[in-house]
Amino acid sequence: MAFPKPRPARPELPRQRVQTLQCGQGAVRAARFNADGNYCLTCGSDKTLKLWNPHKGTALRTYQGHGYEVLDAAGSFDNSQICSGGADKAVALWDVTTGQVVRKYRGHAGKVNCVQFNEEATVIVSGSIDSTVRCWDCRSRRPDPIQVLDEAKDGISSVKLSTYEILTGSVDGRVRRYDLRTGQLCSDYIGSPITSVCFSKDGQCVLAASLDSTLRLLDKDTGELLGEYTGHRSTTYRLDCVLNEQDTHVGCASEDGHVYFWDLVEGSLALSLPVGKGVVQSLAFHPRLSCLLVATQGQVTLWREDTFQPEGDPD
Repeated sequence: MAFPKPRPARPELPRQRVQTLQCGQGAVRAARFNADGNYCLTCGSDKTLKLWNPHKGTALRTYQGHGYEVLDAAGSFDNSQICSGGADKAVALWDVTTGQVVRKYRGHAGKVNCVQFNEEATVIVSGSIDSTVRCWDCRSRRPDPIQVLDEAKDGISSVKLSTYEILTGSVDGRVRRYDLRTGQLCSDYIGSPITSVCFSKDGQCVLAASLDSTLRLLDKDTGELLGEYTGHRSTTYRLDCVLNEQDTHVGCASEDGHVYFWDLVEGSLALSLPVGKGVVQSLAFHPRLSCLLVATQGQVTLWREDTFQPEGDPD
């Protein structure tokens, strides 16, 4: 008879600081891994965008072209392009190797809080405090967006994409999900301004952080509340929420200088990570490894699990 396979070990959470990047960009507004997690982008209040190898702690290139603070950025699936949004109301498309702005999209009436590529990197989706989400065709020379989603009643704070969905979080307290196959909009009312949203890796759930210092896990299809997570402080700033690489824990930045992780199923606090004195501006979890990027003030720190040996290759 065949023995049942052993249960996979629960993933370790990142507790060990292995790198500190002194970014030299003023306040770091966002830190984002690229598609495979080997590189990261940092967005600065000094109008610049920087590309790093965070595992080695090396800066690779600086991108200049925004007229004001850079608030969010994302890399394309093949690492050849970057999109970014800023307080200058512009969305920029960059060539990674030349460092040049390929296109600049102007159409938002307020600062651009969040940007994402679609899977093929043919469309950039941007969300702004002007309450709209705009979709820009990267291959066309047209200056106008190919689609404007204007259902929100207040600023868009967060945008995420799956293969066929656009997920948005808004200051009007609603999480909206646009199904591009059926043309349907599903809206869930949280009640408190949303600061960040994300899909679970299995695509079944949506995680939303809001200014009532609560993280909520919702069933994507029914909107049912599956879990609430509290203990962090989020009352003023636009803070990121994340799921770890195996969907076992949910995490959130906090205004008290910590990053908090909860057990997704039990809802119990699993880790309170002291990162710095100031507000934790931004969080990003590695797509495959137990590895966390944290931005506080002018620096970004990289965290790994306790058993990680820093001398080895990150992979």
